Amino acid sequence: YTYISVRDSGSSDPDSDAVSENRDTAKRLIERYFRQLTEGCGNTNCTNEMCASCHEFRPLDNNSAAAKALELFKMNAELCDYHPSISHTIGGNTETDNKMSNKDPCSPTEDFSDVRYLTEDTLCLILKFCEEQGNYNVLARVIGRVFSNAEALMKSFRKDNPNTNPDLGEENHGTSATSSSATTPEENPHKVFDPNEVTVDVNAIRRVYDKLLCIEQVENVLVNAMTYLTPNVELDLEYLDVYESNPDYLNIFIIVMENSNLHSPEYLEVALPQFCKAMSKLPVAALARLARLWSGFGLPHIRRMMETFQQLITFTVVSNEYDSDNLVNDDETVVAATQCLKIVFYASILGGELDREHNEEEEEDSDSDELTLHELLGEERLYKTGPPVDPLENELCIRSVDSRKPLIPFEDFVNDSLNDVVEMDKDFTFFKVNAETKFSFQSCPFILNIVTKNQGLYYDNRIRMYSERRLTALYSMVQGQQPNPYLKLKVRRDHIIDDALVRLEMISMENPSDLKKQLFVEFEGEQGVDEGGVSKEFFQLVLEEIFNPDIGMFTYDDESKLFWFNSSSLENEAQYSLIGIVLGLAIYNNCILDVHFPMVVYRKLLGKKGTYLDLSDSHPVLYQSLKGILQHDGNVKDDMMLTFQISHTDLFGNPVLYDLKEHGEQIPVTEENRQEFVDLFADYILNKSVERQFKAFKKGFLMVTNESPLKHLFRPEEVELLICGSRKLDFEALEKTTDYDGGYNRETQVIKDFWEIIHSFGDEQRRLFLQFTTGTDRAPVGGLGKLKMIIAKNGSDTDRLPTSHTCFNALLLPEYSSKEKLRERLLKAITYGKGFGML
Repeated sequence: YTYISVRDSGSSDPDSDAVSENRDTAKRLIERYFRQLTEGCGNTNCTNEMCASCHEFRPLDNNSAAAKALELFKMNAELCDYHPSISHTIGGNTETDNKMSNKDPCSPTEDFSDVRYLTEDTLCLILKFCEEQGNYNVLARVIGRVFSNAEALMKSFRKDNPNTNPDLGEENHGTSATSSSATTPEENPHKVFDPNEVTVDVNAIRRVYDKLLCIEQVENVLVNAMTYLTPNVELDLEYLDVYESNPDYLNIFIIVMENSNLHSPEYLEVALPQFCKAMSKLPVAALARLARLWSGFGLPHIRRMMETFQQLITFTVVSNEYDSDNLVNDDETVVAATQCLKIVFYASILGGELDREHNEEEEEDSDSDELTLHELLGEERLYKTGPPVDPLENELCIRSVDSRKPLIPFEDFVNDSLNDVVEMDKDFTFFKVNAETKFSFQSCPFILNIVTKNQGLYYDNRIRMYSERRLTALYSMVQGQQPNPYLKLKVRRDHIIDDALVRLEMISMENPSDLKKQLFVEFEGEQGVDEGGVSKEFFQLVLEEIFNPDIGMFTYDDESKLFWFNSSSLENEAQYSLIGIVLGLAIYNNCILDVHFPMVVYRKLLGKKGTYLDLSDSHPVLYQSLKGILQHDGNVKDDMMLTFQISHTDLFGNPVLYDLKEHGEQIPVTEENRQEFVDLFADYILNKSVERQFKAFKKGFLMVTNESPLKHLFRPEEVELLICGSRKLDFEALEKTTDYDGGYNRETQVIKDFWEIIHSFGDEQRRLFLQFTTGTDRAPVGGLGKLKMIIAKNGSDTDRLPTSHTCFNALLLPEYSSKEKLRERLLKAITYGKGFGML
């Protein structure tokens, strides 16, 4: 296209206006050739072999037609005169229109053929005329002509039009418009472009749609016009870079998206999929403008857009069958609709409660000039540090973690139908290796539920484990040493902290990459082989010791039942780093921990600082006190008698004074500075007072997770779910998914008795049973229905207790003679059972 423009300009250094004029002329000619090749000229007796209306013409797809149009333009080939057919282009009735026009063929006001674009007043005039005539064919013809033409639609409903009528009352219809044709809105060449401003009048568009969408004939025209419009728009964006030359091109998408009927079946088949494909071709700057604009539209409008794209995704997914050979990632409609949904997702964040300011300082990794073994093996793309930053996120300068409360809850953006058909092993490969050529839904993680995202994280972790195992084997061959493919920890139960933390500290200092190996735990003096269950108990015992109040590393809040970092702890930073390593290892090895941290810990791990709002769950009593200061109606200075000097108690109960500002004891808290006082107080409690401890804790956590997509895929509440699991225990779901072995089945009497006993247990007994059988008292991500438990027959009636293989979530249950005996034996086993041995 650049070549064509320069050739036509006739000069190597043309005047900018002449270049622009030649470019527009070339664009219009190419469009006419493309339309001639795809739609035809409308003349049923056409003899032009390069026209779709010719009987000898062979149909072309859009891509071939686009290439052919460029070729015909260069050849200056024949162009047919255009003979539009109303019934073909806009769904009208040709015969009826002819009868109508025969009434007064010389009257321009009866066909409105000179309307080149629409204003609200012009449309009201046409609408009033059609109501007087008793049919809407003229309106349908004008709507079809304007809404099927990108140039005409782009110029319609402008803010700067002097005849825009804010009142659509019947008495005002057409009164302010002196002609059926308005003048094209003039552009001001000296006006500075504001990316956040648009020239289209959104309120006028909404009033117009309210009138149009109640007319069935016009709605059919809108569907057909959109079907005709969008392929041309897609070509404009993909090959002609129209947005860069005219940012008002965005008006087309703003106008179309205000149609509140886009979710209806008439649009879902063809029109809306094509429109989404065209929208996905917009440059990032245009997508960002849309997100900013929509963020100010309010919840009802943003929710309607979200539901429109979600409905298209669901409709397309349920209407097709996908497998490993026909991936949903290759479905252009689903991919385009997901990319459009991303715009609404960020609009929801921008329109909600945001916190862009309070960010933790990121520690940059020092790049080494030395080649790694991954690079030597050509595998660096698989093991690169983290995923690339999303371009739209970067353009808007926001992250999902910045959102305190979006307009639309995050959960509403998850599409369950899509999650059911995504092949996460293939999607992961696209995400890590083929991101430039293949679409991965992990690039739009908002649409995935936590179960699906956890699968992606699982694949990432396993590949890293296998990689470290392979590298270990290679190094061992070179150095002639015995390979050590696992992260092995041998510990004593009565010295678990000393053994485990000292060993982990040595590894983290000498060879941190060993932390990426698969964990293998052995308890000294016990014969259990770690297939997952031994690691589960190891993590549980370590955390019981670490969070023991006697150690003093954490403080416990009796009201919230949560732990927080002890700002006056005597433990060194290495101890906190090791706790971070333990949490990272739990995620890396897919283990659930019984950890009780407030949500602010997970927000800080993902790069946000704690603020006043975070105190509500971490320090609820303090939060209520500070809230009282902010809401106090009286004289804060005289009633509260507070200064910018605060006090708290240390580990030994001694008071510690701290100035929130320099000379804080001399600065009283007043109505004017109380918000500053509250913000500084919260910053001290959540950030500054525990900076040393938390920085070490985060460092240890990142030693294990820094290269994983954790930060990209998961929000803080989801990270908590990954580490801690869910406390919601649905044993009905567990019963439905449990398998049986050794002669048991669902109808066996002892199995029926077993489930009746389980359902009669209280919460504490259920948690003990879950701990006994699986090694943890929490449900995995996705709930107990995702836990594959096995109940196997372990002999006939006996006095032996039930046993379990926590590695495999297997319960070995003898066939007891009575329900009472089963209950007594089971309770004793889950209450006193601890340790590992060979049976």
